[in-house]
Amino acid sequence: MVFPFFKKDNKQKQTGSEEITVIKELTEEEVYQKTAATLKDLITPIGFEIKSSYLVFSNKVVKTFFILDYPKFLNTGWLSPIINFGGLVNISMFFHPVETEKILETLRKRATQLEAQYLSEQEKGLIRNPELEQAIKTVEELRDTLIQGVEKMFYVSCYLMISADNEESLEKLEKQISGILKQKLILIEPAVFQQFETFESILPLAKDNLLDVKKTFNSGPASTFFPFISPNLYQNSGILYGINIQNNSLVIFDRFSLENANAVIFAKSGAGKSYFAKLDVIRSLMTGTDIIIIDPENEYQQLAEALGGSFFRIAIDSQDHLNPFDIGELGEDETPQAAFREHILDLIGLIKVMIGEITPEEETILDQAIRQTYAARDITPDTPYFGKEPPILEDLETILLSMESGKNLAQKIYKYTKGTLGGFINQPTTVDITNRLTIFSIRDLDEELRPVAMYLILNHIWNTIRKEFKKRIMVVDEAWWMMKNPDSANFLLSMAKRARKYYLGLTTITQDVDDFLRSPYGKPIITNASIQILMKQAPASIDSLSQAFVLSDTERNILTSLAVGEGLLFAGEKHLAIRVVASYIEDQIITTNPEQLLKRKQQLNG
Repeated sequence: MVFPFFKKDNKQKQTGSEEITVIKELTEEEVYQKTAATLKDLITPIGFEIKSSYLVFSNKVVKTFFILDYPKFLNTGWLSPIINFGGLVNISMFFHPVETEKILETLRKRATQLEAQYLSEQEKGLIRNPELEQAIKTVEELRDTLIQGVEKMFYVSCYLMISADNEESLEKLEKQISGILKQKLILIEPAVFQQFETFESILPLAKDNLLDVKKTFNSGPASTFFPFISPNLYQNSGILYGINIQNNSLVIFDRFSLENANAVIFAKSGAGKSYFAKLDVIRSLMTGTDIIIIDPENEYQQLAEALGGSFFRIAIDSQDHLNPFDIGELGEDETPQAAFREHILDLIGLIKVMIGEITPEEETILDQAIRQTYAARDITPDTPYFGKEPPILEDLETILLSMESGKNLAQKIYKYTKGTLGGFINQPTTVDITNRLTIFSIRDLDEELRPVAMYLILNHIWNTIRKEFKKRIMVVDEAWWMMKNPDSANFLLSMAKRARKYYLGLTTITQDVDDFLRSPYGKPIITNASIQILMKQAPASIDSLSQAFVLSDTERNILTSLAVGEGLLFAGEKHLAIRVVASYIEDQIITTNPEQLLKRKQQLNG
């Protein structure tokens, strides 16, 4: 018996009539070399069927093509539609340098033929031939550039391979690819009876098997084959948003240079959306932009402390209060009557968020009661009302109780005045948002009160924004809370539509994609944002996002495979994959990583 792990020694011993073969043990390295599978063993399919016009292996139908003809002029990036195509397309290109002396000799002969033809036509008295004149000019220019060393010549071959689960799908894919290239006057042909040779040319073996299909190009046209045409986003002004993953270039731009400065950020929990937003805040502050933030989880408190911002805790037991009956100062193009009327509509919207839907009759009663509440403080549309002490919610309740048809509404408002939620909204305003960084925290509010608080805060901010025209960014984190209620969602959409007029950029952040998009106001908020950032997503949310953002198959795959801190950035017509980067100091201020926070706390206590 011969064992594969042993080999025969060349020496043999003779004992009587028997011949004994001496066996010696192999070394570990020799055993490995004899038994280890090669790369070819690992990647070679079990079976391989070669047809005249396609191949079949690994349960796939594969077809290969070569480019037969090109137009006279090739534009840069002509291969991009094929590279970005949703189906699986493999491309292989070969560039064979041609000796300049040989090509110059060929061009000299060609120039001689063209000149002879030109003189012959002149002698015959034929009319001017512009095509012949252009051909002579092109050949002479190419000769000049070759002699000067400006251009080089190449034989170029280009192959494509597509694959599908069956012949029907393969044929459909072939028509799509062929149609895309025909629009650019590029003709492809299947490698009939040479499918395997072309397939081998596409493999990373550096074997160009179909030399008879090569075409001659000089450096300029040959450079258009370069497939990696990745977009850049770089401006002389603005802030650093990250690094372009495709080419490692910096992504720097000014959001206020786009059609509008609104942004939406979608990501699953822990993907880095708040981290990205905080970096945007820090760097925007350095450019002179004021920042206002609605913080649902106290994630921005450390940011306020580090940068000297104002942090207001909105809660039932807090000393920070906002009175919804405050009337902000007039905007530059507003009349007192218009401002008063709009403020009453905002109050009605807030009360709807507080108590739920109301009937048209109740809305009319509420309108009358609000006007009477203001009139009791000598505030009417036709009288100067700025500087006067505004009423509070309890005053409205008193007016409603005095109206026979308003008692039902007064009972619903009761819990916000003297009931369990009293003190939250029934106080004069005590906050001042004149600081360049202002943060409103609503973490300590019950879930029921969060939409109310968001609506109230946004309304107060909006009145301040209209009062003074200046460059601002407002960040609404976990905006899906507002999308739960039609009135608060509509208010957020209204801000998104009108923000540009007041030099405001609205940043909307959410992790609950489905809830946000389920609202009829979700898609319009997205379409009114020139900047859209999609970070790592849960597979269950991909379909919703694909419909909302019209994602390609490639972008869908990217979203599910991104690392923390990476995302797709859509800025106007630019689509880039970026990696968010922060300096050490920035990271220490904005991190929400529990491990880092615990380590920092231990260092402070130790």
